[in-house]
Amino acid sequence: MFRPPSLLLLLLLVAGPLTLLLQRGPGSGPLVAADDPTEDEEGIDDSVVEDEDDEAEIEEDDTTDIMEDEKEEEEEEEDSTFGEPKASPSADTVILFVRGDDFPANNIVKFLVGFTNKGNEEFVVESLDASFRYPQDYQFYIQNFTALQLNTLVPSQRQATFEYSFIPAEPMGGRPFGLVINLNYKDANGNIFRDAVFNQTVTITEREDGLDGETIFLYMFLTGLGLLVVVGIHQLLESRKRRRPSSKVEMGTSTHNNVDMSWIPQETLNQINKTSPRRSPRKRAKRTVGSDE
Repeated sequence: MFRPPSLLLLLLLVAGPLTLLLQRGPGSGPLVAADDPTEDEEGIDDSVVEDEDDEAEIEEDDTTDIMEDEKEEEEEEEDSTFGEPKASPSADTVILFVRGDDFPANNIVKFLVGFTNKGNEEFVVESLDASFRYPQDYQFYIQNFTALQLNTLVPSQRQATFEYSFIPAEPMGGRPFGLVINLNYKDANGNIFRDAVFNQTVTITEREDGLDGETIFLYMFLTGLGLLVVVGIHQLLESRKRRRPSSKVEMGTSTHNNVDMSWIPQETLNQINKTSPRRSPRKRAKRTVGSDE
């Protein structure tokens, strides 16, 4: 009576391992622990970070190269603006201002430029020019002077001297400006050179000698003001004199002088006595005579 359950149990015990083996599949071998997925993710992340670092380094190298190229281009532009064409190594220049470092406004500034050809080829000095620039940026011209055409041939191992003069504008007095003086020349092969003989900031001084319009106007104003003051004082004194009462002075006979009144007619003396309440001159004369006695 107890056999069916035992057979069923045996079947279950046999069928369980078989089902497990069938689920693993044939040739799977012994059980092995599965790989941690986090390790794979970390490996992937590390490789991604390394790739990004490499890309960043490449980009930085590219940006540095671009910046260096831009700087070189800017330097070339600056050289082309200010230093092109450059001075020849076979020539020397020197400058001498006749009046020193004084640059008066609205007055002549004169200087001499010496050119020395120390090479084996001859040079042709073409022109000499000068200009005032903005001191913060020499690209801006404030006053540009006419270039002096020279066209002078300077042989090898020879010297030449050139004279140039200009007049700074009067409104520029009292302010600093950049003074640029260039000497342009070329060699026998036609190569053009430019030497910045003078390239510094100078101060334009105000002209003190002579009379300008402002000084003349100031003198005229002071003269007119002085005349107004004199006229006002005169009018004040005249008004005070008019306000004072006029004092009447009576001229009479002095008690110490003997006056002879006998030559005056009696009628005239009577009329004088009637018109005036004062004593007649005759009575006063008599009284004075009696008092003297």
